[in-house]
Amino acid sequence: MRSLSSTELGEKPIGKLLIKQSVPASIGILVMSINILVDTILVGNWIGSVAIAAINVVLPISFFIAALGMAIGIGGSSIISRALGADNKDKALTTFGNQITITLILTISMVTFGLVFVNDLIPAFGGKGEIFAPAKIYYQIVLYGVPLLALCMMGNTVIRAEGKPKFAMIAMIIPSIGNLTLDFILIKGFDMGMHGAAWASTISYGLCLAFIIWFFLSKRSELKISFSHFGIKADILREISELGFVTLARQAVVSVTYLLLNNILFKLGGEAGVTTYAIIARMLMFALFPVLGVTQGFLPIAGYNYGAELKSRVRESINKAILYASGLGLFVFAGIMIFAEPIVRAFTDDAEIIAQTPSAMRWVFAAIPIVSIQLIGSAYFQAIGKAKPAFLLTLTRQGFFFIPLLLILPKFYDEFGVWISFALADVLSTIVTGYFLHREVKKTLF
Repeated sequence: MRSLSSTELGEKPIGKLLIKQSVPASIGILVMSINILVDTILVGNWIGSVAIAAINVVLPISFFIAALGMAIGIGGSSIISRALGADNKDKALTTFGNQITITLILTISMVTFGLVFVNDLIPAFGGKGEIFAPAKIYYQIVLYGVPLLALCMMGNTVIRAEGKPKFAMIAMIIPSIGNLTLDFILIKGFDMGMHGAAWASTISYGLCLAFIIWFFLSKRSELKISFSHFGIKADILREISELGFVTLARQAVVSVTYLLLNNILFKLGGEAGVTTYAIIARMLMFALFPVLGVTQGFLPIAGYNYGAELKSRVRESINKAILYASGLGLFVFAGIMIFAEPIVRAFTDDAEIIAQTPSAMRWVFAAIPIVSIQLIGSAYFQAIGKAKPAFLLTLTRQGFFFIPLLLILPKFYDEFGVWISFALADVLSTIVTGYFLHREVKKTLF
């Protein structure tokens, strides 16, 4: 018998389920985003504005490696949700065991590579001039904790696939609180500068992993794996890889985007240009927390009901997820348009950055009210196990539209061309995703 928790995904009203799944996910993302936001503010005020740029250079490298865990987590969790919906507990357990094995092998290998080529990777991602030295300090320390972060990301998606969103939320909150506490102790108290910021992040990843291990060992988890489940199964590995590659490709393109943005902005505006984008990037992580929360809450609901062949419930989950996320996106849009300058002033007192960042931020957020269609649409194909359309739709915004626009528009409009590329890519990718999602729903859910 399945536990009541997972069975509820196929029985409770969709609206209530979305709220139950999305609110904890949103809170978790909010706290994590506040952590990143406050961490950036503390670093900017206690170490300097160049330190903000240094962390922004390192993030795409470390997060790409950690995203291996997220990719394996989301790919495997899609299988787990559908397996629980079809009452196939053994497949769910084998999938989870394989996720752990693959995450450890890949992340440790990537971290080793990243440490060997540290002096090449940092400049390639925009860590030049004054940015290089603090970026190298931060990078070398944080990278040791990246396998822990990858396991946290993987485990968090599995917890959510079980229908335990509150525990997934706690797993996201713990490292955030730990990081900020350690920031005060190590940066302010012990005056450790970039070393303190880096160790605060790395230790907080360990705290998160400790909680996740406790959860899966406790009676609260349905997934009680044994050593036999850790052995890699070719069919499971293939399915995890196909679905997880969607997330990994998304993060890979994001990392390439960071590389291009940091280098283009450094060429056009020096350290100030990179810092401007660093602040905007933090706000994107922070302000979109409710939209991303709905997207994460939607995944297990769509996957479970698709596995259980409850078509009307799948349709309803798509419609309500888009409605809820769009409403929240409109609220975020209004807040950014009104309070852009006070937001920037919280990060720094640098006059040049305060002068140029608010306008840039407004352009970056211009199409946020409609971006939920793109997020929910690509997430739906991933939830139901259709890797190819999920992969293509995931790449539409960053790969097919944003990067080409980024390579073309700044040649004619300088930094303004960078910022309008964000909004144009959002609009174009939303149109494409909306078309394919509508076609898929008519074809398979009626």
